Amino acid sequence: MAFRSELMGASARFGRRDAALTMWLDRESVFSWLMMALPLLFLAAFVGYPFFYGILLSLQDRPVAQAGTFVGLKNFITDIHDPIFWRVVFNTFVYTGAATLLKMVGGLGLALAMNQHFRMKNIVRASLLLPFIVPTVLSTVAWLWMLDPAFSVVNRMLIGLGVPKPGPSWLGNPYLAMFSIIMINTWRGLPFYGITLLAGLQTVPPELYEAATIDGASGWQRFRFVTFPLLKPIILIVTLFSIIFTFADFQLVYVLTHGGPQNATQLFATYAFDIGLGAGQLGLGASIALAMLPALALLIVGLTLYMRKQ
Repeated sequence: MAFRSELMGASARFGRRDAALTMWLDRESVFSWLMMALPLLFLAAFVGYPFFYGILLSLQDRPVAQAGTFVGLKNFITDIHDPIFWRVVFNTFVYTGAATLLKMVGGLGLALAMNQHFRMKNIVRASLLLPFIVPTVLSTVAWLWMLDPAFSVVNRMLIGLGVPKPGPSWLGNPYLAMFSIIMINTWRGLPFYGITLLAGLQTVPPELYEAATIDGASGWQRFRFVTFPLLKPIILIVTLFSIIFTFADFQLVYVLTHGGPQNATQLFATYAFDIGLGAGQLGLGASIALAMLPALALLIVGLTLYMRKQ
């Protein structure tokens, strides 16, 4: 009897502990942190470590295959006095601003067109993803061939329309090279905008359009007062991601122009790569890469605060 009563008491204690543990796990704050634990560990291992190691490198004079020497902010001061660095800053902001604006306008128009009812619309929607799912290097090599001065398909079409031979040097002229990489980045990023905004359009209740039509609203007024306000949060989020990806773009520019001609298309990522690995100055290259961080941080904070107000 004594053993049985002791066993029942132990079972009761374990039952109370299980109930307390269940109640603790059911708390929203605890459950949220448990769900976030694995992603946070992943970020700490694969994002946090390279980031802080990059900061450490930027504070050192670190040639390749040699021990680093702590120099403080000397690398950043060198960047400030480097005229190519300021050209890189200008190029990056022009490239990011122009490509993001074109992708936002084009993607919105693409989403509105794909939201209409027409034959084979599912096939057309699926085909929109092709520029986005094809590996960047592969599609960029195809563009490199299309813009080649000797074998350019684009130039052959222009010559057929009356442009003097041999046609423009798309990647050899500083202005045309910047124009070319902006257009190719826009072509590649349009599906991301278009598909995301199309998903947002699918959530707009048709009753709102019907009510606006009954009230006599035109197509532009329906877009301005119904569609755009409901899509605005999605547009801001997609724009934020697009700016981050475009600001740090590397593969497309490096394959097409390698930052040339005359540093006309040199961006933060390509210039940091050339200095860090090409010239063997890891510390200086890390400082150039980190120079983009303040601008991105201010932009992210600004857009986040704006979205919270909305």
